[in-house]
Amino acid sequence: MSSHRSRMPRAGTRPRRTAARSLPVVDETSAGGLIIDVQDGRAVTAVIARRNRGGRLEWCLPKGHLEGNETAEQAAVREIAEETGITGRVLRHLATVDYWFAGEDHRVHKVVHHFLLEALGGSLTTENDPDHEAEDVEWVTLDDVARRLAYPNERRIVAAAREILVGDG
Repeated sequence: MSSHRSRMPRAGTRPRRTAARSLPVVDETSAGGLIIDVQDGRAVTAVIARRNRGGRLEWCLPKGHLEGNETAEQAAVREIAEETGITGRVLRHLATVDYWFAGEDHRVHKVVHHFLLEALGGSLTTENDPDHEAEDVEWVTLDDVARRLAYPNERRIVAAAREILVGDG
């Protein structure tokens, strides 16, 4: 009989996840945000629907990875145009959010720069999304968009944009 005892967690404790900590880390940077237009006297923003890792359709702000030597502002303009069909210009930075998630063989540290953009033209479409991640796109009033969005950090970004635009954040 061996003197080695297996380590069982005590009641009310959670086992340590040492395996996740030993995975290599990949840094990713994305940019996107709120593109605002005025339609029938109301402020609207374009939001997209995409599938989460579990396969559920979720509404979110358009965003994507920086490419080559792009700045975050350039990537935000490009990604929003690709995922929504709407071209715009950056008015100001709203927020930078960072979070972690684990893939099969690595952990990801993701940083997302969100901007407020003014819509300049275009028509709503997901046809120009090269990754085909955006399944749907809609204009949603600024008053209603927070209720539509799946992620709390994006709802906070909308609140910051509302405060800038209408002063009632």
